[in-house]
Amino acid sequence: MREWWRDAVIYQIYPRSFQDTTGNGVGDLPGITRRLPHVASLGVDCIWLSPIFTSPQKDMGYDVSDYTDIDPLFGTLSDFDDLITTAHDLGLKVITDQVLSHTSDQHPWFKASRQDRTNPHADWYVWADPLPDGSPPTNWHSHFGGPAWEFDPGRGQYYLHNFLASQPDLNFHNPDVVDAILATCKFWLDRGLDGFRLDTVNYYFHDKKLRSNPAADANPQVMATDLYGMQHHIYDKTRPENLGFLEKLRRLTDQYDDIMMVGEVGEMGDRSIEIMGEYTAGSDRLHMAYSFAMLGPDWEPAHFRRCIEGFQKGAPDGHPKWSFSNHDVPRHASRWADRSVSADAAARQSIAMLCSFEGTIGIYQGEELGQTETTLTYDELTDPPALRYWPAVKGRDGCRTPMVWEKDAANAGFSTGTPWLPVKPPQAANAVNVAEQTNDSTLHHYREVIAFRKANPALTLGKTTFIDLPDPVLAFTRKAADQTLTCVFNLSDKTHTLTVGDTSITGPHHAALLGDKLTLPGNGFAYLTGAPKVA
Repeated sequence: MREWWRDAVIYQIYPRSFQDTTGNGVGDLPGITRRLPHVASLGVDCIWLSPIFTSPQKDMGYDVSDYTDIDPLFGTLSDFDDLITTAHDLGLKVITDQVLSHTSDQHPWFKASRQDRTNPHADWYVWADPLPDGSPPTNWHSHFGGPAWEFDPGRGQYYLHNFLASQPDLNFHNPDVVDAILATCKFWLDRGLDGFRLDTVNYYFHDKKLRSNPAADANPQVMATDLYGMQHHIYDKTRPENLGFLEKLRRLTDQYDDIMMVGEVGEMGDRSIEIMGEYTAGSDRLHMAYSFAMLGPDWEPAHFRRCIEGFQKGAPDGHPKWSFSNHDVPRHASRWADRSVSADAAARQSIAMLCSFEGTIGIYQGEELGQTETTLTYDELTDPPALRYWPAVKGRDGCRTPMVWEKDAANAGFSTGTPWLPVKPPQAANAVNVAEQTNDSTLHHYREVIAFRKANPALTLGKTTFIDLPDPVLAFTRKAADQTLTCVFNLSDKTHTLTVGDTSITGPHHAALLGDKLTLPGNGFAYLTGAPKVA
């Protein structure tokens, strides 16, 4: 029997910004439960919840201080159980963000570890002596700026943190740490969770010899605001020991029915596709993986082809998950504006394209509304990198502003209080209640395209073969059993016409077929039946 996740559509919910039921300006679990019918109406199969566990919230929950409880900001374990029950009743699976590579510095494990060098938790984190001149042990950088090492005067040593200094990295070379982490995962599986989204899945292990990273090949000036990108990260992440831990985690999940793990590969470019393949190869590692390969500025046909063909080649038995937006990158309706007729046109084309990709797909809350990036001022920011490096770094708050439910309600129906990030008029204009009342809205288009994907075996089971066409047209066939569909996308804001032979258009489209000529307006797309000769 084919596993549920292989052609699933996963909907990411950012709990802080979905629905507030208490008036404190922060979304919560009861709010998510209340709005699940909207999610189910899209035709998706699963929801992914960004972190909801106990946390000081220095990095919006990605700094966990208790792996086995819900942060009071979001509710209680009982609220979590209610959410699971409601989701399952609606036919939705539920996965949560598991942040296993590091904890908060407020976690009891770290509080004990930093006391001295001999306590039972002393080796649960990555500690190292200063170099003879007092500098950090390696040249490794933090994603959030500065060295990846913080000096602790109590121990007289540095500890490793790939993100904030308040997010110390666990030492996965210690088997006690591995056992403890596996126990926390088991806790949630026993509670009825359907799987995990594994944050920074290639960061678990570090080089035990603490070797410094070499410089990257790229011109350093290109990365003037991104020191992290100026290194080849061969010693501080993606270590070979990672695979052994993934296999242990897979053995745990295999003890349950229908569990799925999807790993976030923290890497860019072709290397990210290679890691996706490596981490999903065989049947004893991740069920699937995704990277930032399609979460950047690239919107050229060659880029998407390179990503998909690279995965096909690197992991013929692996399984990918593709997404265009999430809580860490600018919304794609804005990100790809320079090649789009409008935000709505980009949104409509992007879901049609995503639904035609082989593998599992993910959408981020608000995408179904054609939501755009929110422009924020410095005083409105909460994101640590933006606060530190503004204005060179805009941060991630612009894609995290609250979900908009009712255009004319206070805060667009998100909260009766002051929201943690502002709801601004351009975003409120895309509210769910407006989209529901408009027959040709992006919301209705999302439902139509997702339903079309599910109804056509070529799009859920079919293999992909690309057609050689010049930029800006992306075209490929998906073939399964007796069905073949040719998927054609004009990734520009200018009209293009193709000769396609004897064929017809099926399903949702933004194109016109006259004789053997297919006219694609800016951001146009079409699914063609049979095996047309596209040129």
